[in-house]
Amino acid sequence: MSSLKLESEKVAINNASQNIFNYLSDFKNFETLMPPQVTNWQASSDECSFTINGMATIGMKIIEKTPNSKISIISNGKVPFEFKLFVLITETGENSCIGQLSFESDMNPMLKMMVEKPLGNFFNMLAQKMKDIK
Repeated sequence: MSSLKLESEKVAINNASQNIFNYLSDFKNFETLMPPQVTNWQASSDECSFTINGMATIGMKIIEKTPNSKISIISNGKVPFEFKLFVLITETGENSCIGQLSFESDMNPMLKMMVEKPLGNFFNMLAQKMKDIK
C-alpha cells in the first residue's frame, strides 16, 4: 500500500468562519459545490453519496465537527478505497477566513497514480467554490 496525502490550495474567503463552518457542516449543502461531472447526489446532514462520471460511487460520513475550524469526514459504504477528508477553516478576521481541504488515504500504487491528479484538481475546485458560499 502507498500513502496518498493531498492538500488543496488555501483559499481566502470573504465570509465569517462560522458561516462557512455552518454551511459545510451539512452535506445537503455540498451539492451546490459539486462540478457537473458529479451525478446521483444523495445526502442527509451527516452522510452523502455520489458518482463521479467515469469513476466510482463515493460515500462519505461526517464523524467530527470542531466549531468554526475543522470538519472530519471518512469514507462510508462501498468505496474504491478508504479515506479521510478534512475541511480546515482558519479565521483571519471578523468576516474573512482561509479554507483548505486535506485528504489522506492508503491505496495500491497503481490506483494512487491514477487518482492523484484528478483528486487534486477536484479538491482545488471545491476549495475555490468555498468563496461562493453566502
